[in-house]
Amino acid sequence: MLGFKLIANRGRRNVKKKFDSILGTIGNTPVVRISKLAPAHVNLYVKLEAFNPGGSVKDRLALGVIEDAEASGALKPGQTIVEATSGNTGIGLAMVCAQKGYPLVIVMAESFSVERRRLMRFLGAKVILTPAYLKGSGMLAKAEELAKAHGWFLTRQFENEANARVHERTTAVEILRDFAGERLDYWVTGFGTGGTLNGVANVLKEKRPETKIVCCEPDNSQLLGSQTPQPIAPAAGLPPSHPAFRPHAMQGWTPDFISHLVNEAVERGHIDLLMPVGGEDAIRCARQLALQEGIFTGITAGATFAGALKIAEQAEPGSTILCMLPDTGERYLSTPLFEHIDSEMNRDELDIAESTPNYRFDTPAPAQPESKAGSQRHPGIEDLSTEGSVVLEKFLGDGKNPVVLFALEWCEFCWAIKKMFTALDIAYVSVDLDSVKYQQDDFGAKIRKALLDKIGSGNIPQLFIAGELLGGATEVLQANDSGKLQSLLDQLKVNYNRDKKVKGEEFLPNWVQK
Repeated sequence: MLGFKLIANRGRRNVKKKFDSILGTIGNTPVVRISKLAPAHVNLYVKLEAFNPGGSVKDRLALGVIEDAEASGALKPGQTIVEATSGNTGIGLAMVCAQKGYPLVIVMAESFSVERRRLMRFLGAKVILTPAYLKGSGMLAKAEELAKAHGWFLTRQFENEANARVHERTTAVEILRDFAGERLDYWVTGFGTGGTLNGVANVLKEKRPETKIVCCEPDNSQLLGSQTPQPIAPAAGLPPSHPAFRPHAMQGWTPDFISHLVNEAVERGHIDLLMPVGGEDAIRCARQLALQEGIFTGITAGATFAGALKIAEQAEPGSTILCMLPDTGERYLSTPLFEHIDSEMNRDELDIAESTPNYRFDTPAPAQPESKAGSQRHPGIEDLSTEGSVVLEKFLGDGKNPVVLFALEWCEFCWAIKKMFTALDIAYVSVDLDSVKYQQDDFGAKIRKALLDKIGSGNIPQLFIAGELLGGATEVLQANDSGKLQSLLDQLKVNYNRDKKVKGEEFLPNWVQK
């Protein structure tokens, strides 16, 4: 009990109990010791940023950059604010803007979890979605475009020094306070914008130079670990995709470029150790934190914790490790983190319910209202109990949409086709088999099974034109180069940009281009 009281007091030392607004509750998040999952020979702590009012560490960023802009005069009263974000920064900005009275427009790739969009809109923000294949740099480009077109204030979270400074003033100071007079051998974090990494590292390197800074990144997308510099931005200033980037599970971590703030930390030599983390390890650790420590957090926090556990295994006895947990698990309800969590009672729960008389399952269930035809679904899906082969043929027989792509949301080869079609203004239907809308009853897998039965291949992507198979990414890109694609579209009188000529290879991921 004594240990628990000490930790509880740490998070609340010198903290007010009454505030003039919700913004006063940002920061002073608690540090909690891990008692079950940590190796016995080390002291492993986590800093719970979900205790911020908006549920993540990005509340600090949101308040810091807005107040900095107000102080400098860059942000005018009532001016619209715009930013590109994977979600947490947008939620923090929406909260701050709601309290301060600024209109807010958020730009976000459509691949990020839908609950993030709804939270931002609930807080009053407008959310503009960009195609997943354009990645983080695509979000930034759209936000920049909107800011210039409308005279809006762009917060520039990836390069704004106020992002790092707010962590110097708050997060780092809290860490110094909570470990005053104690060992602090390792501080473990991931990176997104680089604000937390940059700001805290600046202070720890000065005040606690014995503390090693550990930076985690996805094992299949090691931008820093590749030791390849970030490609230089063009004249417009928007960062191009890093050649080492691959799609990964950690939303909010490691965009497809190395930000200015992350690069500063690298150039200053503030990162002592890079730790690659796998997506499955991230999800496993997030679930373990919930089930064994009662700590509810997201995939990125699970990833950081997985990195901290690797450090703990090799650390000398008595070492103290502090790991950042950046957000809450509620941001991930529609992601693989909750893939096996049922909303209905399972057999064990039914057995418990039926173990006493008053379970009342003999009462008929109320009738469900009929859903409107086509709402929230692709053409041809009226009932998720329909056989996958039936729905497959409906897609292929849709005369109004003859160009049909069967794809996966996070497949770069699927993105290659989508990018080329966008460049040529080709209208198409994309059936993203692993997307949220096809998760119910594993319906995406049913369609994929029907596709396998039809063409004898389970490879994705596969493109059909007027019900006839054209092929996968290689075949489609080659069909563009040979003119076969354009000939088929002409026969079907499908509109496209006939004046624009592109080479299929240029749309492939950088790592497979010649």
